[in-house]
Amino acid sequence: MTRRAWWLVGLNILLPGSAQLLAGDRKLGRFGVLATFALWIIAILTLVFFLFARPVLYTLFTNVVALTVIQILIVFYAALWILLTVDTLRLARLIKITASARPLVAALAVAVLVAVSATANYGVVVTGATRDAINKVFVAGQAAEAVDGRYNILLLGGDAGPDRQGLRPDSISVMSIEAATGKATMIGIPRNLENAPFVEGSPLYGPFPDGYDCGDECLISYLYTYGVEHPDLYPDATENGSNAGVEAMRDAVGGVLGITLQYYVLIDMKGFSDLIDALGGVQIESTGRYPIGGGEDRNSQPINVEGWIEPGLQQMNGYTALWYARARHGTSDYDRMARQRQVQEAILAQFVPANVLGKFQAIAEAGSQVVTTDVPSAALPYFVQLAEKTRALPIEKVELVPSNGVDVVRPDFDAIHAMVDAALAATTETPAP
Repeated sequence: MTRRAWWLVGLNILLPGSAQLLAGDRKLGRFGVLATFALWIIAILTLVFFLFARPVLYTLFTNVVALTVIQILIVFYAALWILLTVDTLRLARLIKITASARPLVAALAVAVLVAVSATANYGVVVTGATRDAINKVFVAGQAAEAVDGRYNILLLGGDAGPDRQGLRPDSISVMSIEAATGKATMIGIPRNLENAPFVEGSPLYGPFPDGYDCGDECLISYLYTYGVEHPDLYPDATENGSNAGVEAMRDAVGGVLGITLQYYVLIDMKGFSDLIDALGGVQIESTGRYPIGGGEDRNSQPINVEGWIEPGLQQMNGYTALWYARARHGTSDYDRMARQRQVQEAILAQFVPANVLGKFQAIAEAGSQVVTTDVPSAALPYFVQLAEKTRALPIEKVELVPSNGVDVVRPDFDAIHAMVDAALAATTETPAP
């Protein structure tokens, strides 16, 4: 009876349902074995697709219907496994085996049951979190085509902040990704760039026929607020997953750079720290000594600070990293732009499978609270595949700042267009065969 018990428990582990075929309800056993074979086939197909056709998996794992089906299948197999394991222990008749073997047989069956159930529970949580994040962050609709072989995404870091009314983009940049190779170029636009032109046909030419000339300081970042205050300029923005403030910024940034921006991503800097904490923090090489919290006096010197970020390599939590990107006391906007790029790159470096899988639920929840975009869910499989290529290549940077010859008060937009064209052309490579 002891040997029989070990065999039944072992068979249930190796081929669920086989124990019932040998010593129990054969109808249940046949169902269990067939279900197990089906699971093996699914696992083999998944491995084949992963090795030779990853876009198929990307499509499945970014489709809310497919994720729901996967979640149901996980629950089904977990319930079936529990049923078969409990029935196997019944068939093993623990009371009739030797006293010394009894706890070992039961412990093995229970340990494997707990491991499988925990794995299934984690799978259900991950698929549910993925589905919820996709529903919250991404919009419906068709994917846009590449323009001149590139996808250009407007990145806005929105900061409501204690010293301003409403959200205002404190960080403005464009990620330009070459469709063929995944090579990315990040272009930084100072928030205090003035007199921005607009893309052809923009409704902003109505109130500003000569570009953004408002009569005083006409900073490009103010256009977000202007758009929000004049939603009639972009009546279809909300329906398309955007808002009038974002569309005003898109028209202005597109005009400044002379390129088409297919998508935008708006990151709420106030909730940014939650995403960094979910990732386990970030490592950043601090370029100076920067205050945490507080304000500034009449001489722009920090007062009432909570602490300091010291120079050198620092492990930062979300709150510290946010202040590193935000701190302006005693520094320039251009220094802050460089620090914001550092934080962005540090976050990208944390998005590695080993890190993300272990903290997926927290990351997905934080991301859905922090990120707003008009990227359609239909485009996700392609962009996930493209991101793999991008991660393997260095990101080029172009900063439109005075140190690079850009006059932010009286910009030469023809020169800026030439600078951008040269930077984007320089990234073009022939894809490997």
